[in-house]
Amino acid sequence: MTDTKKVVPRKGVDKNTIWKAVYAVSLIAVCFGFYWATTQTNYIWRWNRIPQYFYYVDTVKVTAQIEGEVASISHKGGESVVIVEGGGTSEFYTVPGSNILVDKGDTLYMGDTIGTYQEGKMGMLMHGLLITVEVSFVSIIFGILLGLFTGLARVSQNPFLKWSAITYIELIRGTPLLVQIIMWYFVLGTIINNLLALSGLPQVPSLWFGIASLAIFAGAYVAEIVRAGIQSIHKGQMEAARSLGMTKSKAMVKIILPQAFKRILPPLAGQFISLIKDSSLLGVIAIPELTKATREAVTTSLMPYELWFVCAMMYLVITFTLSMFVQYLEKRTAEA
Repeated sequence: MTDTKKVVPRKGVDKNTIWKAVYAVSLIAVCFGFYWATTQTNYIWRWNRIPQYFYYVDTVKVTAQIEGEVASISHKGGESVVIVEGGGTSEFYTVPGSNILVDKGDTLYMGDTIGTYQEGKMGMLMHGLLITVEVSFVSIIFGILLGLFTGLARVSQNPFLKWSAITYIELIRGTPLLVQIIMWYFVLGTIINNLLALSGLPQVPSLWFGIASLAIFAGAYVAEIVRAGIQSIHKGQMEAARSLGMTKSKAMVKIILPQAFKRILPPLAGQFISLIKDSSLLGVIAIPELTKATREAVTTSLMPYELWFVCAMMYLVITFTLSMFVQYLEKRTAEA
């Protein structure tokens, strides 16, 4: 009788665990190296001053707009009302709280402080962040619509639609975004606002010219993504739909586009992330987006390292959130 030995598999460390540990150690090493590099520079870090660029409490002064005498001071509902009379006219000033710096009968001159109160205000970086998000969101919406229709025109059999789409795509993709922003603001914007002024209509703010330039720029790239997604679907899908009695437009909406949408989500996400970062160029037309707000904050505070690092992290939060949202959409469309 032969002896049989039971073979027990040797337990070893999982390779994935080893590489995860290597990644963690590398990340810690990079962070430590960055910290060590900062200690070698003759720079005083002022991280404690960063919160004021997100939110701060400001002292607001209520000043007199006429010359006169304080006629009365009354308090009601947590507010103080000061009435100033002079030159045959009277004005009243409302000061939240009770921090009044004048008394009844005092003589005031124009610009004198009547009272002060504390008011919370949004910091420069938070204001710039909101403008960046607003501009990026609106530009993405218009870019999707423009890119969708241009992509459909790109694969159309109509020569006018097809060549118009090709001209638009090549013109936009072949010129720098910075040049397009300047053209929109200083050339087209000036012409449009001059025509509106001659017609007695209100002028268009520079913000909308920035949105238009970003949306048109993104639309050209989205159009090529849509075109590639549509052409990636086998022609048999369209032929099968037409054989069932569907029109070409109905087959495109019901059959082709839903399948193409699943394939174009990743490149669309990359394009929109790039668009968010490209919005930093709008500072050249005086739009106070995040990068311009950071540049102004650095000029006044002389804290370039802290502010630019925070600016980069804020952009990272926006783009990472968008990336996670697109991944969620990919999972939902894959399960559908």
